[in-house]
Amino acid sequence: MARLLYQGHGSMRLTSDGGTVVYLDPFAGSGYDKPADLILVTHQHYDHNQLDLPARADGCEVIQNMDALKGGVYGKFTVKDMQIEATEAYNENHPKDACVGYLVSVDGLLLYFAGDTARTKQMETLADRRIDYAFLPIDGIYTMKVPEAVRCAELIGAKHTVPVHMKPGELFDAHMAKSFVTDGALVMQPGEERQL
Repeated sequence: MARLLYQGHGSMRLTSDGGTVVYLDPFAGSGYDKPADLILVTHQHYDHNQLDLPARADGCEVIQNMDALKGGVYGKFTVKDMQIEATEAYNENHPKDACVGYLVSVDGLLLYFAGDTARTKQMETLADRRIDYAFLPIDGIYTMKVPEAVRCAELIGAKHTVPVHMKPGELFDAHMAKSFVTDGALVMQPGEERQL
């Protein structure tokens, strides 16, 4: 089964059962030593797009927001054993045409990396997708506040929802994480890796 390392803030490393390695929004924490087959970037703020951090495998692909959203069309991509779909992501600090989230299908699971966002229109359709893990930002400064994130979690209906992007300048905030209370809430600590 796939494994996910939460590096902190909005940074994660996903490894498929077949060994495909994906980094999402590289910036925070450690664990960038596994060579990347794919790097996903949701938008161009410095705390999401440090492309030089991950080691890279030969043929590593990089998909950034400008690749994933062109002319108002959200792209779909296949990289080895993973299927990726770009999704809507926006709020007052993140323009709709310059930000995306990602749905990633791997090892029979569907993961939703929301990116820096508030509630989006597309979230209303995501319950039908039967998402296994959703990763929602909750800092309340650059992204949505906890109550809105809880409402989004309820709308999306993922089996597990992990709060991320909790406090600017910090990998993690225990108080913020504890305040995220909803069915299926799952708190991951920076440096924690889970089998999904």
